[in-house]
Amino acid sequence: MPESPSPARPAPLVAATGIVLDTCGRVLVLTASRGTDTDLPGATVEVTETPEQGLARGLREGLGLAVPVGRLLAVDSRPPGPTGPTGRSLIVHVHLVGPLPPREAAALAGGRWLRPEEACAVLPARVVPRLRAGLAALHTGSFAHLVDGVPQPGSPVGLDPARRAALEHAGELDAASHRASRPKALTAASVVFTAADGRILLVQPAYGHTDRWNLPGGGIDSDLGEIPRAAARREVREELGLDLAPGRLLAVNWSHKPGRPARIRFLYDGGVLDAPTLARIRLDPTELLQWRTVPREELPALVKGALRRQITACLDARASGAGPLELHAGRP
Repeated sequence: MPESPSPARPAPLVAATGIVLDTCGRVLVLTASRGTDTDLPGATVEVTETPEQGLARGLREGLGLAVPVGRLLAVDSRPPGPTGPTGRSLIVHVHLVGPLPPREAAALAGGRWLRPEEACAVLPARVVPRLRAGLAALHTGSFAHLVDGVPQPGSPVGLDPARRAALEHAGELDAASHRASRPKALTAASVVFTAADGRILLVQPAYGHTDRWNLPGGGIDSDLGEIPRAAARREVREELGLDLAPGRLLAVNWSHKPGRPARIRFLYDGGVLDAPTLARIRLDPTELLQWRTVPREELPALVKGALRRQITACLDARASGAGPLELHAGRP
């Protein structure tokens, strides 16, 4: 059993910091009364508190903000000395808070809403690495491990790609650290169905961007050993209530945005659905709001450009017998 801290062996000082976001992706930066010192919201964690409880208390007492503390984005540890607290090491937990809706964000006093790059320009040097690493973890759905603000070898995010490559080539990463620091990708499987008149089956999601229509399908449960074809069939069964084996693979699409994981979509031929089969569709209300079939010319008004290009490429591949196609953001 660990020994209790004593004056001769002081425990680390533990703090919790919140990256508080609004719906525009701006960061809340606090400004001291004299207008020069800036910081992110946070609090020192008391002996009887968890970091989440300490941060919630700090937000409530300092900002009058009573909201849930979100997931852990990063941990930064600083040893005693010139850059850390005198005589004690410091451990900082960085959590996501929000995004706050516009009315709640506008009501906060004592801080400014800044774009991430603006926030990095005004925050102290010791805080900026935590913000950068925390946002990187947020955007990639991962976690950052920092020591004195420096991402460590094997940190899932925050490590500069050139630094990661140098460590790999030098053989300085063990197998676990190598896996943790490698870039990640999200995988999904979709099915292209058409009606007898050639119209494409689209579905409207019940969550996220509900104004954007999509193909039936969803994420591949690769952690359960699921393969893309099985995921496509499962998603169609769950979303539409139709248990239909997907046809041939029409295309694989790769898309990427800087700072985000790559997205890989497997697109299968669902074939032509006759009127009795369409009538058997039963939506899962937790997944979908509605479905419809649309002609090609209506696609630009309903789906994003990259998905429209994927659908068009798949229909052309189906008609010509070509494929599977290799697509990048819907382009061959």
